[in-house]
Amino acid sequence: MLGTTGWTAIRPHTVTSARAAALSSWVHGTIGHRRLPSPDAAPATIARFFASLTAAQSRSLARRYPLVVGNLNGAPLALRYRANRLSLARFRAAEAARSVSDKLTPAGRQVAGRLSHRYASLLDGQRQILSFDPTGAGRVAEVFGNLSTAARIAVVVPGVDTDMLTFERSTKPYAAPVGMAQALYDAEQSDVPGAKTAVIAWADYTTPSGVGLDASTGTLAERGAVRLNALVGALPRQAEVSLFCHSYGSVLCGVAAPDLPRGRIDDITVFGSPGMRVRRAADLHTTAHVWAARDDGDWISDVPHVEFAGLGHGADPVSGSFGARVISAAGASGHPGYFAPGTASLANFAEIALGDYQAVACKDGTGCTAGL
Repeated sequence: MLGTTGWTAIRPHTVTSARAAALSSWVHGTIGHRRLPSPDAAPATIARFFASLTAAQSRSLARRYPLVVGNLNGAPLALRYRANRLSLARFRAAEAARSVSDKLTPAGRQVAGRLSHRYASLLDGQRQILSFDPTGAGRVAEVFGNLSTAARIAVVVPGVDTDMLTFERSTKPYAAPVGMAQALYDAEQSDVPGAKTAVIAWADYTTPSGVGLDASTGTLAERGAVRLNALVGALPRQAEVSLFCHSYGSVLCGVAAPDLPRGRIDDITVFGSPGMRVRRAADLHTTAHVWAARDDGDWISDVPHVEFAGLGHGADPVSGSFGARVISAAGASGHPGYFAPGTASLANFAEIALGDYQAVACKDGTGCTAGL
């Protein structure tokens, strides 16, 4: 009760209203006597709008509406990074003040302090924050590498209990989205030094809390799939794109697959998956190669791979009947360990992200290139 009271005492009137106010102001805003485009407009429409502005006008919009521009698919990447730094600085200062406020419970001050530290971390150095939304538990995405010039882009889609506070961690960092993406990017660069790659740690959807009802249905996956589709539609056209989907993130990727731009996704790799809400890989209706991995010690293997009355997520992606290419995860430890350095799973993920399919090892020890 105290924890909840402390949380609600600091969140509803500051974060939710700030985001809503920013969107409302944008919708009614102008620049040079021109109306601003809908924040839900297609990325190409947003891109054309910003291309028509002067550099000074673009910077002005980022200053006036950082919570909008920083999350606007189609806006220039450098401008999004700039806008998100402005938002992060603002909310870091606000949470720092709340962390010592006598109007909050001790639990509320603790949460505010943790958020202030998280925002400070995201502001550290030259981190490239692609999206930032502090509403509720928070959504965020970060880029590793140069997204503008990348020839190959990997998107890491995490699972349950991912939010602003769990976006990164200091112990076992590879178990959180930032560590996953960093490990994959480093592995790519180790394999092919100087390769034009980029990796996105994409925690820009609302994930289930724990393994309760939300985690057993596709509702949050369906909402997240819309956001993933929007992201993919805004990625540089010259790049090959791969999705790496962990746990409930694989449910999202399964739901999203049929609606993703045809031919835009080269690979969908799922690991620690409870299912993709289909019976067979062919039912995803995607041109992407579908890969699956599961560590022998992953508790997800105990989850019934069925779907009934909207509960459950369907067939097991590592089963022979599903039709995915099952790759080795040797060395991974449990459900969060697939990106740990030295694991076969991380090595295979890097080869898939690079498009070097000849180097991918199947779980049975053979190659995985048949039919590619």
